[in-house]
Amino acid sequence: MSEVFRFGKAAADAQQAPVPVMIAGQAIIATRCISVLLLVNELGYDGIADFIHRSAQAWDSTLIFIASQMLFFVELRCALTLMHGSRRGRLLYALSQAVVLLYLWAASIGWIYPEIFSISGANNVEIFHRLIMHKLPDLLVLLLLFVPASSRQFFQRR
Repeated sequence: MSEVFRFGKAAADAQQAPVPVMIAGQAIIATRCISVLLLVNELGYDGIADFIHRSAQAWDSTLIFIASQMLFFVELRCALTLMHGSRRGRLLYALSQAVVLLYLWAASIGWIYPEIFSISGANNVEIFHRLIMHKLPDLLVLLLLFVPASSRQFFQRR
C-alpha cells in the first residue's frame, strides 16, 4: 500500500520484467549499437559513403540496404517493447532472426545475388557452422526470452 502513496497507482500495477527478459532486451540493444560502432570504426567516413554509394547503384542492392536498416530499427523496437512485456515484440524478434538467418544462408550459398551480407566458406557445412557461430549471441538472447520459466510466465500474463 505504501507504494501506491509513493509512486501512484500505475507504478503499483506495473510489473517488473524478470531478469532474463531485461538481460535479453539490453543485450539486443547493446549488440546492435556496438555492431554499428564497429562498422563505422572499420569503414571510416569514406568507406561508409562508398558503401552507401555502391548500395544505391542497383535496385536490388538498394532494397536490401533499406531492408537491413529497417530490420535494425525493428530489432531495437522489439527490444524496448519486450522489456515492457509485449508478446508481439518477442515473437517479432524471433521472426526477424529467422529472416536474417535465412537470408544469410541463401546469400552465402549464392542463391541470392547481391551478396552484400554473405559468409564465406568452402562448403555448405562450413558455411552453416560459421553462420551459427555468427548468430550465436542472437540465439542466446532467444533462449533467454523463451526458455526460462520466469520469461514464459511474464509473457503469458500480458
